[in-house]
Amino acid sequence: MALRFIYHYPETAGADGDLLDAGDLREVAIAAERSGFDAISLSEHPVPGARWLGAGGHQTIDPLVALGFVAGATTRLRLLTYLAVAPYRNPFLLAKAAATLDKLSGGRVILGLGAGYLKTEFYALGVDFDERNALFDEALDVLPMHWSGEPFSYEGRHFNARDVVARPRPVQNPIPIWIGGNSKLSQRRAAERAQGWMPMTGGAELSTTARTPSLGGVSELAASIAELRDKAAANGRTDHIDVTYSYHGDGIERPAVEPDRHREALATIEQAGVDWVVVSSRTDTPEATLEFVESFGATYLS
Repeated sequence: MALRFIYHYPETAGADGDLLDAGDLREVAIAAERSGFDAISLSEHPVPGARWLGAGGHQTIDPLVALGFVAGATTRLRLLTYLAVAPYRNPFLLAKAAATLDKLSGGRVILGLGAGYLKTEFYALGVDFDERNALFDEALDVLPMHWSGEPFSYEGRHFNARDVVARPRPVQNPIPIWIGGNSKLSQRRAAERAQGWMPMTGGAELSTTARTPSLGGVSELAASIAELRDKAAANGRTDHIDVTYSYHGDGIERPAVEPDRHREALATIEQAGVDWVVVSSRTDTPEATLEFVESFGATYLS
């Protein structure tokens, strides 16, 4: 299968300006769908620290709410949280929000999840940072139970659900879960319990900030993907695990310039075992954002 492309709505760094300065979300989503993108994605930071924002952290809107807005404006685009922080929520609330979006969108949700890394945000939300991995694993237990539409019971660290049932079921069975992060634990979760893996490919500095190991180059990525799929097969899985790659090729903000160089880089990424490529434009005006989306589509997706 050929590479599929995700447009990540541009992230505004710092506290100046507004995230949506990059363009009306409805218009951008419609343009992305028209230009040939396969999905659109949004990230999550419900209450980031001012110091983090001042040091280059980025603003967000609520991804599940906003993707519901996108769903009503589009017909084909997949709706990806890239990524939502599972430990921030009671897992039943996360499950219900994702199921609602999947039902209303006709089965277009991809739930990208991570364990989180901003300590100040955990403190602000009243969640124990040191419990984040245990809470993440609880969510991975609960989500498919909730989506099954059948009665179940589950006792978590901070909740006890006894003979509960959630309807309506989502359209997809299950909603695909993609796990974010480069750690061996993240890879194991993806191999054992998810439908996709979202390694972080932003370099060593970003990896340090996000508390995940640096992945290295494409050859290292290829080895990690092979290891991931070998682990999945060893666990008796026969389904395909999707892998994403965030492409930051030098000059891609002008998609029509040196397209052959970018096509060659994307072909190498595909050969490594990647299924989905995430691109963003770092634009801060509607005109520039729409120009990027349309130019990328005309150059690589037509």
